[in-house]
Amino acid sequence: MGGPRTSIFLRQKKFQFVLVAAVVVFLIVLFPNLYDSDKKHETEETNVLTRLDLPRRSKKGFPHKEDYEKEYPLLLENEQLVICYESNVDSRKALYAATTLPDVTDEPSTTQRNHHQQAPQQQLQQVNGTEPVIYFVTPTYPRREQIAEIIRLGQTLMHVPRLHWIVADDTNSCSEVLNSHIRKFGIPYTQLASPMPTMYRGRKNAPRGVANRRAALNWIRQNQKKTGVLYFGDDDNTFDLKLFSEIRYTKKVSMFPVGLIGDYGISSPIVRNGRVEGFFDSWPAKRKWPVDMAGFAVSLEYLALSPNATMPFKAGYEEDEFLKSIGLKLEDIEPKARNCTEILVWHTQTKSSKSPTVRISMDRQKLDKLNLGALLRRLESMGVNHISESEGTTAQAIVNGSVKPFSFWFS
Repeated sequence: MGGPRTSIFLRQKKFQFVLVAAVVVFLIVLFPNLYDSDKKHETEETNVLTRLDLPRRSKKGFPHKEDYEKEYPLLLENEQLVICYESNVDSRKALYAATTLPDVTDEPSTTQRNHHQQAPQQQLQQVNGTEPVIYFVTPTYPRREQIAEIIRLGQTLMHVPRLHWIVADDTNSCSEVLNSHIRKFGIPYTQLASPMPTMYRGRKNAPRGVANRRAALNWIRQNQKKTGVLYFGDDDNTFDLKLFSEIRYTKKVSMFPVGLIGDYGISSPIVRNGRVEGFFDSWPAKRKWPVDMAGFAVSLEYLALSPNATMPFKAGYEEDEFLKSIGLKLEDIEPKARNCTEILVWHTQTKSSKSPTVRISMDRQKLDKLNLGALLRRLESMGVNHISESEGTTAQAIVNGSVKPFSFWFS
């Protein structure tokens, strides 16, 4: 009776052995392919034109979880700086070259009195080009309001002499539409393409503007800019012109209040006897430097002492980590804006809306007989709206209070 049972037992053992052997062979064949696939994936990413700020990858090509929280070197492997357009020509000097100020009948403000007193010296510096250059870095991204924001900011910067405007656009391609508006201000400028790495876009709190600012830092280093002042100014912020004269002669790091921030409505250094001793900000979050991005300026001479200074992809901690990376000390901070009693920059924010789709069920070429043809094309190129023949809100015209179809003009 033991013979058949023994035979069955041996057959079962043989089957198990064959199964295990098959699994081992399958794994031996599969793993090299996976590794080669991951290597191929890495190679494909390496060859992308704009590879800004991708973190180091694990052996299988997946990002280490801890890498999200690390500060990466400014220049990464295969990182490329994409300069779209650039001009060093200042063609708006007539705007600030006036030698006289308009008559003031009322009692002049403190700012006006200071301007009268400093005007001769400032004009001499402007003529001789001896003032330190302000490198004004503006991160931006394609959206309905982008061009309107750039126009408003450009109108302010037109009045600031000795300024180089670095506009870093969160896109893989170079926007000709954006460039056409930047260029018309006559300000020396550089337009960069600086897309946020894909791995960060899906995060709930995506680190917006980091890739843009890192690209600007990259440009400053590659062009060996070691004199002047660095300032990060968003395209939707509001700036008092006095701010620029305040920060222009920053020795190391200057700081000042920013209005419309957080639950306090303000973010500011706390100053006593002309020295910064702490910070007033409604979101401490264990930050050593709880300041807003628009609340400080850095001397490029001081920045050059920290060749690895960078800004990490860590939402909410960009300012803190950047200032840590340049080795800032409390005693190095220069309080501006009358010992931080004035607000010279406001964190205004434009409400973002989805671009509407307008339905026009007719030959678009007919609209060229009206102003609407060119107007709608211009708005569409800016991303303000979209025109469709079959979707969206039906376009109508109003004539003498009555709604008319567009065919009214062509019937």
